[in-house]
Formats: sequence, structure tokens, C-alpha cells
Amino acid sequence: MNELVEFLCTGDHPVEVSSREKTREGIKEAVALGQVLVMFTDTRGGTEIGIPVDPDRSELRGLEGDNGPAEIRLVGDLTLDYVPVTCVARIDLTTMKGEGHLELREEQTQPQPEVVSKQPG
Repeated sequence: MNELVEFLCTGDHPVEVSSREKTREGIKEAVALGQVLVMFTDTRGGTEIGIPVDPDRSELRGLEGDNGPAEIRLVGDLTLDYVPVTCVARIDLTTMKGEGHLELREEQTQPQPEVVSKQPG
């Protein structure tokens, strides 16, 4: 396993929404399209991951209200640097920031979206 995946599988890390629209409506649209972009900010240069939202494992009720404090939990399976993982992120809809981590998973019979980390130099 590579260093980045190992790091993100150890404990929770700060994340922030990195989608174009950093609003509740923007997140609703991204969830409706099936993917929310989040940035793990404590890696060198940050690591942006598109979480393919699994509505059965995610907690999205916070998106139902129009304003006020709320939190959502995004869960989705993907492959990061050739390692199958599950990404879990809690996002405060007021600040568009939160915490997240990766969990290693067994390879499944269906291929998952491939994501290669974006880290400058």
C-alpha cells in the first residue's frame, strides 16, 4: 500500500468541499449527480477525491432543510492509487468543512471508479 493511502486510513483528517458550488444547493446537485468532490487538506498540496455517494450508507438528511446548522455523512467506494478503499467524510453544511478518512476494503467483483491522487510536487 502506498504512503498516501496508508496516511488517510489512519485516523480522521480535515476535509473541505472542493466542488465549484460550496453551498447547500451545490452539494445537493453534486449528490444528485452521484459524486461530491472533497479535499483532504493535511496532505502535501492537498488530495482531492471524488466520493461516489452511496445513498444507502450516507446520511443526507441535513440537505433537506434550506438553512441553519446541519451535517451530512458521505460514504462511497473507489480506488485510490490502485488501492480499493471506502471514503467516509462528515461535512458541516455551514462551513463546508469537516473530517474524513479512508477504509481499506476487499476487492469487489464489479470494478469501481479509478481515482489517482492529485498532489503537486
